[in-house]
Amino acid sequence: MTHHNLEPGVHTDLAGKLTYSRYLALDELLSAQRPLSNPPHHDELLFIIQHQTSELWMKLIIHELKAAIAFIRDDELEPSFKILARVKHIQSQLFNQWSVLATLTPTEYLQFRHVLGPASGFQSAQYRAIEFLLGNKQEAMLAVHQHDQAALQELTEFLHAPSLYDEFLRHLHRRGLPIPTDVADRDFSEIRPPDARVVDVIKTIYERPEEFWDSYEMAEKLVDIEESMQLWRFRHMKTVERIIGFKRGTGGTSGVNYLRHMVDHRFFPELFDVRTLLGEAPPQS
Repeated sequence: MTHHNLEPGVHTDLAGKLTYSRYLALDELLSAQRPLSNPPHHDELLFIIQHQTSELWMKLIIHELKAAIAFIRDDELEPSFKILARVKHIQSQLFNQWSVLATLTPTEYLQFRHVLGPASGFQSAQYRAIEFLLGNKQEAMLAVHQHDQAALQELTEFLHAPSLYDEFLRHLHRRGLPIPTDVADRDFSEIRPPDARVVDVIKTIYERPEEFWDSYEMAEKLVDIEESMQLWRFRHMKTVERIIGFKRGTGGTSGVNYLRHMVDHRFFPELFDVRTLLGEAPPQS
């Protein structure tokens, strides 16, 4: 039998010192799963951990998006590239988590769904913050968060502040590209409809990448974020359909029908509209 000894220098006298567990607050973290079913249903722990880990990843996305927005506001695009690449990888983790929850069968979920009451992922303040930071501003959604003054205040600030895409367009405007003033300076609490004038600017960037390389790269990073967001939403919708069919959500939404509607939303419309126009001959005068 092979015996393995600890390597010389490994710390074993950890009394009163910072440990892995203390640094990560594992006592608090690992005791935060509190099933409500009685007797406890085996699969409720899966349901809780799925959503808690999603909230942790979303916390990191918010942290990264706020940093990216700050760099773009200071006209520093390049430092934001690694940040947005990281966001894409976090989104991949969130996407892949649905495969774990999808192992929950309808029969198993029905054994504890009743304990949720009106609780629903629809009420996630962090998910709403991500939507607002990416530009899907809907003031009516604030009503869901009136019970939480801290969340309501932060979401209200995000609602009225320029989104990630807004800041990119404002950057292009400051660089002298013809982003219209009514796009660069507007009421940011409103969703802006697609604008052909913005498409023309984006088209110039894609047709002359050697001249606008940082903006070209930024546009592609934003496309990555949007595509990942839509894939996550689609997987969410299909997982819900698999588990509860077309029942209403616990938070009162129409469930799958609501999620299907959300899949159709576009965060950065001109970045996709431009793809249809690239390579087309200009109209004859």
